[in-house]
Amino acid sequence: MSSAIGWVGVAAVGAMVASSVYSTQQSNKNAKRSLEQQNSAQNEAKQAALSQEKAADEATNAQSMKSPDTNAMMSAAMMSGKSGVSGTMLTGSQGVEKDKLNTKRSTLLGQ
Repeated sequence: MSSAIGWVGVAAVGAMVASSVYSTQQSNKNAKRSLEQQNSAQNEAKQAALSQEKAADEATNAQSMKSPDTNAMMSAAMMSGKSGVSGTMLTGSQGVEKDKLNTKRSTLLGQ
């Protein structure tokens, strides 16, 4: 009978060890799952902060957008038009000289 009690005791200890190992494994799985959820939440919070920062930056840029002073540009154009003959940026106010227009050549361009 004492050997039966010994085996029962060994079986009980074995069951407790197995239960402890199982509990430890489940605890490790839960810890890993919790860590993954925490990392995921951190990444989502970081993305949300970046998108909020971008939206705030765009709103600031929209508010501080400068517009051209069209009245001043029109006034300057009107004044230069009243001063007489005007030219383009390429020709100047004197235009193109007549002898530069006539090349007196009948060859193809580049030859």
